[in-house]
Amino acid sequence: WLYFPFTLSSIAPRQRPWESGAQCGEGQNASTAVMNGGGAHYYSEEESKQDGGGDTDGGEDSNEQEVIVIQDTGFTVKIQAPGTEPFDLQVSPQEMVQEIHQVLMDREDTCHRTCFSLQLDGNVLDNFAELKSIEGLQEGSLLKVVEEPYTVREARIHVRHIRDLLKSLDPSDAYNGVDCNSLSFLSVFTDGDLGDSGKWKKKGSDLEQIDCTPPEHILPGSKERPLVPLQPQNKEWKPMQCLKVLTMSGWNPPPGNRKMHGDLMYLYMVTVEERHISITASTRGFYLNQSTTYTFNPKPANPSFLSHSLVELLSQISPAFKKNFTVLQKTRVQRHPFERIATPFQVYSWTAPQVDHTMDCVRAEDAYTSRLGYEEHIPGQTRDWNEELQTTRELARKNLPERLLRERAIFKVHSDFAAAATRGSMAVIDGNVMAINPGEETRMQMFIWNNIFFSLGFDVRDHYRELGGDAAAHAAPTNDLNGVRAYGAVDVEGLYTLGTVVVDYRGYRVTAQSIIPGILEREQEQSVIYGSIDFGKTVVSHGKYLELLERTSRPLKVQRHNVLNEKDESVELCSSVECKGIIGNDGRHYILDLLRTFPPDLNFLPVEGEELSPESVRQGFPRQHRHRLACLRQELIEAFVEHRYLLFMKMAALQLMQQKANKESKMATLTENSSPEALTWYIHKTPLSSFPDLTNPTLTCLHQDPKSREVVLNACKAVGSISNTSFDIRFNPDIFSPGVRFPEDSVDDIQKQKQLLKDAAAFLVSCQIPSLVKDCLDHSALPMDGATLTEALHQRGINVRYLGNVLEFVDKTPAKAQLEHFYRIGISEMITRCAKHIFKTYLQGVELSALSAAVSHFLNCFLSSFPDAVAHLPADELVSRRKNRKRRNRVPGGGDNTAWASLTPSELWKNIVSEAQSYYNFTLHCENADQVVEKYGLQKITLLREITIKAGIQILIKEYNFDSRHKLAFTEEDILNIFPVVKHVNPKASDAFHFFQSGQAKVQQGYLKEGCELINEALNLFNNVYGAMHVEICACLRLLARLNYIMGDHHEALSNQQKAVLMSERVLGVEHPNTIQEYMHLALYCFANGQLSTALKLLYRARYLMLMVCGEDHPEMALLDSNIGLVLHGVMEYDLSLRFLENALAINSKYHGPRSLKVALSHHLVARVYESKAEFRSALQHEKEGYTIYKNQVGEAHEKTKESSEYLKYLTQQAVALQRTMNEIYKNGSNASIMPLKFTAPSMASVLEQLNIINGIIFIPLSQKDLENLKAEVQRRQQLQESGKSMEELTVDGPLELEDKIPMDVNVD
Repeated sequence: WLYFPFTLSSIAPRQRPWESGAQCGEGQNASTAVMNGGGAHYYSEEESKQDGGGDTDGGEDSNEQEVIVIQDTGFTVKIQAPGTEPFDLQVSPQEMVQEIHQVLMDREDTCHRTCFSLQLDGNVLDNFAELKSIEGLQEGSLLKVVEEPYTVREARIHVRHIRDLLKSLDPSDAYNGVDCNSLSFLSVFTDGDLGDSGKWKKKGSDLEQIDCTPPEHILPGSKERPLVPLQPQNKEWKPMQCLKVLTMSGWNPPPGNRKMHGDLMYLYMVTVEERHISITASTRGFYLNQSTTYTFNPKPANPSFLSHSLVELLSQISPAFKKNFTVLQKTRVQRHPFERIATPFQVYSWTAPQVDHTMDCVRAEDAYTSRLGYEEHIPGQTRDWNEELQTTRELARKNLPERLLRERAIFKVHSDFAAAATRGSMAVIDGNVMAINPGEETRMQMFIWNNIFFSLGFDVRDHYRELGGDAAAHAAPTNDLNGVRAYGAVDVEGLYTLGTVVVDYRGYRVTAQSIIPGILEREQEQSVIYGSIDFGKTVVSHGKYLELLERTSRPLKVQRHNVLNEKDESVELCSSVECKGIIGNDGRHYILDLLRTFPPDLNFLPVEGEELSPESVRQGFPRQHRHRLACLRQELIEAFVEHRYLLFMKMAALQLMQQKANKESKMATLTENSSPEALTWYIHKTPLSSFPDLTNPTLTCLHQDPKSREVVLNACKAVGSISNTSFDIRFNPDIFSPGVRFPEDSVDDIQKQKQLLKDAAAFLVSCQIPSLVKDCLDHSALPMDGATLTEALHQRGINVRYLGNVLEFVDKTPAKAQLEHFYRIGISEMITRCAKHIFKTYLQGVELSALSAAVSHFLNCFLSSFPDAVAHLPADELVSRRKNRKRRNRVPGGGDNTAWASLTPSELWKNIVSEAQSYYNFTLHCENADQVVEKYGLQKITLLREITIKAGIQILIKEYNFDSRHKLAFTEEDILNIFPVVKHVNPKASDAFHFFQSGQAKVQQGYLKEGCELINEALNLFNNVYGAMHVEICACLRLLARLNYIMGDHHEALSNQQKAVLMSERVLGVEHPNTIQEYMHLALYCFANGQLSTALKLLYRARYLMLMVCGEDHPEMALLDSNIGLVLHGVMEYDLSLRFLENALAINSKYHGPRSLKVALSHHLVARVYESKAEFRSALQHEKEGYTIYKNQVGEAHEKTKESSEYLKYLTQQAVALQRTMNEIYKNGSNASIMPLKFTAPSMASVLEQLNIINGIIFIPLSQKDLENLKAEVQRRQQLQESGKSMEELTVDGPLELEDKIPMDVNVD
C-alpha cells in the first residue's frame, strides 16, 4: 500500500513517506499477496485471458484489454539473507525494490533487519527502481541481502521497527486509536480453524462434542444486555514479555569525541531478568557499553556482543528475550494479515478495557516531536500538503494504468492528509499550537501547523450574522466539505479545491484546510478574482473561471446566471456568489467557500411573500431553521432531475400519441386547450409502461419537424427545463440568498428558478419520504442503528433535519406496526442527536482537569435512573497555595468554570425535549431516561452506544448498572478518552467501481462465471487503488464469497467471507450493522463446510451484537434466529432450536404480516422441529398454518403448496402410527409388540437446503454431476439462461451494491 506514484513525476523524492513500515500496513506484499490467495499480486497468465471479454459491451471491452497490460506475469527470485537458507519470493515486474525490503522486514526469519541493501551479482539495486527496469534480473535470479552501515536515521528506524515487532500483538494502539490500528475479534470465535490451512478440525461426525448452549443473555426474551462480551478476551493479547524497558538513554546525543568514534545514539534497557544495560548504536551495529544511569562510560563492555541487529544482541544477553521473541514472531506471522494491516482512516472504539500504561520511547518521542507520517526522515521536514494534493490531481489519466496510479496517489495523499489534519485539530484544541493571531479572543483565533490552516467553527467578526451566527458558522464547514466532495468527484482538469477536513473534538468544530500558495502574504480583497467576499454586495467575475466552472455546471446542475454588483453592473457567474476564485502563486485556479454549491432548501427557509407548494404547506413548511444555510443534498437534486426526466419523456410520448390520433377530435381538443399543468396532472396518473418507448434518438429526430419541435417545447416548459430544445434542468444557487440582486432582464428566469426550487422542496416531502418508508415496509431498506438510518435518509436525498417529518409520516402510516423498528431507531437517533447538540456546548465550558468528571456527570444525567445525579467536582489534588491573580490568555474552554456541575437529569431531559421540538419539530413525551425506555421501547445500552460514538467518548468496558436508584451508573474513572469525530472526502476508485457494477449486472442476468471474473477484476483494481483495507473491498469480497458459494466452491467462499468479516470489523467497527451481516454469511459458509460449532459461535456473536445495537424486535433478527434454530435443529438440540424458531416466527408475523410467505416458511421450520421431537400434533398445527398461507397466496397448483400438502400427509401418517403404538401399549401393557417408530434426525443436507432458502440463495436442482458440468461450462449458456429466473433471487437479502441507487417512484399522489 506504498506510495510510489511520484517516481513517475518530476517531484523530488521528499514526497515519499516510505519508511513507515508500521504506518503503511507492513508492506505491499504482506497485504496484497493475501488477496489472490497467496500467489503474485497480479493474476497469472491463464487467469488474465478475459473469458468474459466477448459479451461485455464495447466500453468494458476496452477496459479489459487495458487490464491485461498491467498484469504482466510475476516471476520468482531467490533471496539469500545472512544466517538463513535462501528462499523463493514471487514478485511482479511493476514492483519496486523497496517492496522486497518491506517483505523481508515482515518475514519471520528476516524481520529483525532494516538496514540492508539488495545486491544482484555484486551490484546494489536502487530502492526506487521498478524490477522490470533492472538489467539481468529474471526468473531464478539470486538477490543477496547485504548489511549496510547505520546512520542516525537508520538507527532510529531500526529501533522503531524492533519496538513495533515487540508490540505487534498488543492491542493498545487500537484502543487508543493511533496509527490506523483497529480491533478485530473474529479469530476469538473461529479458534483459527478457518482459512487456508485446509485442515478442518470439526467434521459433521463430531456432533456429540459440540456445546450448543448459548450464554443466558443471548437467548430469546432475555432482558439482560451485558457490555463486557463486546470485547472478548483474545488469548494472544496477553503477549509474552520480551523486555521490561526499551528507551532512549539520557546520555544522548553522543558528545563530539564519541561521534567521531561512530557513536550514533545510546539506548537504555532492562531485560526480563532485571539486568540494566546501556547500549551504543554505532555505524557498525549495536553493542553493550559501560555506562550506568549516573556515570557515562561509552567504552565497549566485555564481551560487547557487537551485532548488526538489536534482536541478535538481545538474544545473546537475555535467554528470556530469545525464547519469547521467537514465539511472538511465530504468532505474529500466523495471524491473518487483515488483523494487522493499517486501515486507510482511523477507526475509534467507544469501549476499552483498562490497559496498563507502559514505558515506550517511540510513543514518547512521537508525542513531543511534530511527527506526521515520518517527517523527520523526509528531507525538507514538513510535507507541503497543498502541493501534494494538487500534483496528484494533475497526474495523467488517459489509460487504465495511468488512472490507477493517479487514483492511488490521490487516495494515499488524502488519507495521510486526513490523519495529519485530525492530529493538528486535536493539538489546536488541547492548546499545543500557537495561534497566528494570539492577541484576539480565543474563539477568533486561527492556527497553522504542519502546513495546514485551522479555524474554529464560530462566527468570527459577525461574518455570518445575517445567516444565523454561530449556528451558521457551525454548519458552513460541512456544507463546504460537501461542495469540495462534489467538485472533486466531477474532477475537471485545471480547477482545484482545497484539502478539507472537518473535526469535532471536545465540543469544538475545527476546519482544517490546505493552504493556497501565497494567500497568507496577500489581503483577501486583492486575491479574490471571482465571486464575492461579502455575500454578494461586491461581486467580480473572470473569464477563465467561467470556462472552468461551465464544465462542472452540467454534472452539478448549476445554472449560469447574472447578478448585480455594487455599481449595478451585471456580472456573470456559474456558481453561488460565496464561491471564491483565487489564483495561487503556483498559477493554479482554486475555488473555495463552496458552502452553497447546492440550492437552498425552501422548506427550511421562510421568505416573505413566497408561497410554497401545497405538499410542503400541508406538512407545516416553511419552518424557521437555526441558520439560513440549509441546502438540498446532491442525491436529492439527482433524484429530482431523474423524476423530471421521466415526466418529460411521458409528456413528449403523450403528445406524439395525440398527434397520431389527431383525427379523433377529443384528443385534439385536449392538446389545444390544455395548459402544461393539466397535462402534467394527466401524466402523473399514467404509468410509464402505457407510453410508446421513447429513447433519446426519437427525440432528436423530433427537431426536424416543426410540429414535433412544439412537442419538445411543451414538454420542456412543463418540466422546467432551462433549454427549449432538450431536457436540461439546472438550479441557480443564489436564489433567495440575502444580499444578492439580479438584473431586470432575468425576472422571468428567476421566477422559473424559484418555482423549480419550490418543486424540489415539495418533491422531497411528497416523493422521497414516502419512498423511504415504502422501502422500509418492503424491507429493501433495513436500518439497524443511527448510522445506517442516516445513510438510508441520505441515499434518498433526505437531510437529517427532516427526521421529525419522517417519524410523523411513519406514525400516520396504516402499517405503522410493521415499521416499529424504524420508528424506534428514528426516536433513538433524534434523542442522541439532541443530546449531542447539548453536550457540545456543555463541554466548551469545562476545563481540561475536570473533563472526565464532566463527561461522566453528563452520561449519568442522560442515562442513569438515579434521580439526583450529583457531579463529583474533582477533588483538587493539586490546590495551589497562592491563587494566581493574573489570568493569562487561556486555551479554548479553559474557563474556571464549574457551571457544568449544576446540570440535573430533569433539566437535561427538558433541554432534549425542547431541542427536539425546535430542531426537528417533533414532540417527545418523556422527562427522563426511564420514561423513554418505557414509552418508546428503547434500550439504555443502545442509547449509550449512540451517544458515545456521536460525541467521541470512550468508556471503560464493564457492566454498568443504569437502573439503580441509589448509585450513579458512571464515575469519572469510567471515562477513558475523548476522540475526534472526523469528516473528510473519500476519493473513489472509479474503474474498479465500474467493473464491480458490470459484475453485479452480469450476476443478476445469471451469467455467474463472467460476473465472478469481473468482480475478481474489480477486487484487483480496488486493491491497487486503496491498498488492502477499504469498505468497498469489503462489499466486493462479500459478493465474491456469495458467488463462490453458489458455484459450489465452499472453501473459497469461506476464505473470502473471512476476509470480508475481518475487514468490516477493522474498517467499520466490531459492532457495525454491516459486520453483523458479514458474521451471518460466514456462519452459513462454515455450516456448509461442516464446521458446525464455529457456525453456531458466529451466529451467537451476531445475535449478541444485534441485541446491543438495536434490540430483539427487528425484522433482521427473524433471519438470524431462523439461522440459529436451523443449525441447532441440525445438531439435535430441539428444545433450544424451538426457542429461536418460534421467536423468528413471531417477529416475521409482526413485520411481514401474518399472511406472508416468510411466515409460511417459518411455520414449516417450526413444524420440522416438532416432527423431530415426535410431537406431531404441534407439527401438524404449524404446517397447516403454512399450507393455508401458501394456498391463499400462490394457489393450489404451486409447487410450494403441493410440497406443504405432501408434508401434511406424511405428518398425519406419523401421528396415526404413533397413536396406534400408544394404544397398543395401553391395551397389552409390557407385552405389546411395538413397531419401531422412525424418528429421523434431520440430515445435514436438508438443514443446509433450508438455510440457503432463508438466506435468499436458491439453487437450481441439479445433480452433483450436472454441477460439475456447469462449472466446466458445458452447455453453460442454455442452463444459465433457463435458471436466470432463480438467479435473480440471489440477492433477496438486500442489495449488494456499494451504493444503493435511488428508487424512483413516479406514481406517488
